[in-house]
Amino acid sequence: MADIAAPSRTGTRDLRTAPLGARSCEVTSVSDSGSYRVFTARDESGVAPEPGQFYMLTAAQDWGAAVGRPYLPRAFSCAAARPVSGAMDLSFLAEAVGPGTARLVALEAGEMLRLTGPLGRGFSSPRELNPGAAGAVLVGGGIGVAPLAALRRRLRDLGTAVTTLLGFRGVEHHGGLELFSGTSSLCPGVQLATEDGSRGHRGYVTDLLETMLAGDDAASAAVYACGPPAMLESVRRLCGERGVAAELALEAPMACGFGACMGCAVELAGGGYMRLCVDGPVVDAAAIGTALIPGAGH
Repeated sequence: MADIAAPSRTGTRDLRTAPLGARSCEVTSVSDSGSYRVFTARDESGVAPEPGQFYMLTAAQDWGAAVGRPYLPRAFSCAAARPVSGAMDLSFLAEAVGPGTARLVALEAGEMLRLTGPLGRGFSSPRELNPGAAGAVLVGGGIGVAPLAALRRRLRDLGTAVTTLLGFRGVEHHGGLELFSGTSSLCPGVQLATEDGSRGHRGYVTDLLETMLAGDDAASAAVYACGPPAMLESVRRLCGERGVAAELALEAPMACGFGACMGCAVELAGGGYMRLCVDGPVVDAAAIGTALIPGAGH
């Protein structure tokens, strides 16, 4: 493998570092969210995550007990972090797509969740990403809407103008909308696209982004995106063609979360590789040659 090199980043920030080792947290609530599931665990000793950071998760019970799967922890971005009586309630959005996610989706209140984190690098501020930014545009697809919900709350608390574009395949694959509004009804500033036309624009969420970037104010935009690899690649290309600053929250196969296993190495546009778990998962869209990372999106 070529040299591992961290990509250049705009601006600097104090990263929230994780306590060493996994720790046990009680699951305090679970709820259905469309075809997804939201589970919340109370972290008694960790620090508050930055939007875009992630955790390595396992269920404390029945993790690989029957047939040895799942074996490795699963990486999940935090959708919400709320201080509660000296602790932190961490919420995660999940969809059952394999043995690991199926076990996490099956968690019930009172069970124990094992987690390590927060890990990685989160999102930059709009002015770090683009010194001339007048606001932020968030583009989320599928289960990837989770870290954007946390980012949206942070930006709105800071008084930043935010436009949110969310896309789903359709009624059988959607959820997490209440993370943006508190209810199943979207609040102002949120636009929706579905491939089957069941809600909002019929088509892709990147259709909405392309229309938005066609305006005269595209140069003042700061775009943040998380979702399936094909969606992220479309965002990367659109923003690159129009000279729009963008950050992408990527996914790659991860075994450790600390940069030791090299399983999440991603090729840089200028040569070399980055380890997504420590140099990402949020990266400058211009730093990578493609968002179509092998093994992502499963």
